[in-house]
Amino acid sequence: MNTLNFKLTFLSLFCLMITSAKCFSQSGNVTINQDKHIAVLLDIKKELNKNVADPERYKIQLYSGNRSGAQNAKAKFSNSFSDSQPSMQYETPNFKVWVGNYRTRLEADRALKRIKRKFPSAFIFKPKKN
Repeated sequence: MNTLNFKLTFLSLFCLMITSAKCFSQSGNVTINQDKHIAVLLDIKKELNKNVADPERYKIQLYSGNRSGAQNAKAKFSNSFSDSQPSMQYETPNFKVWVGNYRTRLEADRALKRIKRKFPSAFIFKPKKN
């Protein structure tokens, strides 16, 4: 019986090798048709996003206090939310941790809803014009 199992296994492996040698994966070309105005719109969006210090944008303040607390809040945010990077600002006598650069109040409200789970004292504001 042992010899029968060996012969059956050998025959199965032999058949598998022969059939796998005849199989090939598919190959082909992909053609993307897109409007030429999409590239122009993407360039405009990049220009808008470059101006990070725009006073018409909304930000969310996560923390205000001493330096070590601000660094801890910044690290906690970076670990919890990888989609945006917080920045630390100094306004006498406090260090503040800000995140975001939202064009509309609605965008900021959506982000604040997620952020409030980890930072209950967070709030939305517009930075002062220099």
